Amino acid sequence: MPTNLITTGTNGATETALVLTQQPASFIDRVINYLQHNSDKLLGGIFILIIGIVISRSIAKVMNRALERRLLDPPLRMLLVRLARYGTLTLALVIALETCGFPMTAFIAGMSVAGVGVGIAMQGLLSNIIAGLTIIFTKPFRVGEYIGILNCNGVVGSIELTTTTLLKPDKSRIVIPNQKIIGEILQNYGVVRQMNLSVGVGYSTDLGRAQALLREILGANKRVLVDPAPGVVVSGLGDSSINISVLPFVKLEDMGAAQNELTQAIVEKFRAANIEIPFPQREIRVLNPEPQPIRK
Repeated sequence: MPTNLITTGTNGATETALVLTQQPASFIDRVINYLQHNSDKLLGGIFILIIGIVISRSIAKVMNRALERRLLDPPLRMLLVRLARYGTLTLALVIALETCGFPMTAFIAGMSVAGVGVGIAMQGLLSNIIAGLTIIFTKPFRVGEYIGILNCNGVVGSIELTTTTLLKPDKSRIVIPNQKIIGEILQNYGVVRQMNLSVGVGYSTDLGRAQALLREILGANKRVLVDPAPGVVVSGLGDSSINISVLPFVKLEDMGAAQNELTQAIVEKFRAANIEIPFPQREIRVLNPEPQPIRK
C-alpha cells in the first residue's frame, strides 16, 4: 500500500509521522471487485436480458401476423411491430440493469441529459422521423402506388421512418429522405396508368374505320381495363400522316407487356386491313429549270 512521509517541527524538535494514504482504486479494480461480490446478480441480469430478447421477437412475429390478417398498411404495421419489439427490449434492459445493481435513477437522469445533446446533434434524423410518421398516418401514398415527386418517378417500394424507396422498371431504387417529401407537390398515379400510343395513318385513310379497328384491338387485349374506358382520338395532323392517339388504362405491372402486345397488334391488323402507316418523306419538284452549260 503506498505511503506518504510527513515531517513536522515543534519547539525545535523534529517529529516524523508516517501517514498512510490509500489511493482510489482503478476502473479495472472496481470491475474485478464487482465480479467477486455480485457474480450472481450479473448472471441474473444476463438471463433476464436473454429472455427479453426471445420474448420481444415472439411478440413481434405474433403481432405482425395479427396485423396482416387485419389488412393494415405495411408502413403502419411495421411501425407498431417495431414499437412493441423495442419497448419490450427496453423494459428487459431496465430490469436487467436493476438486477445487476446499477442505480436506475441516476442512469435515467444521465440518459435524459445526454438525450438533449443527441437530439440537437441529430436534428436532421429527427426531422426525417417526424416526416415519416406524418406520411404513415396521413397516407398521401401507399406501398405499390406509382408517384412522381422531386423530378423522380417510380413505384413506392417501402415507407420507412426516415426514408421512402421508389422502384424503377430497370430494378434501380431511388431513396428519398422523408423530410424532402413533406411540403412538396406530389403526383399520385395510384395502381393504374394510362398509356399513350400514337399511330400515324395516311391522309387517304378512312378515319372511322381506323378508329373502329383500334377499339377492336383494345377490346381484345385482356390487359386493357374496361373501367376506366380506353380512348381513341385524332390528336393531330403531321407532315406525312394523321396522328391517332390510343389511350388505354392498364395496371402498373402490365405496362411493359401491354405496350408490346398493343403495338404488335396494331401493325398486324393495319397491314391485314390495308391501312397505310406512312413514314416521313419529302418530294422535291424543280419548276422551269434553266439549262446550265456543261463545263469541261
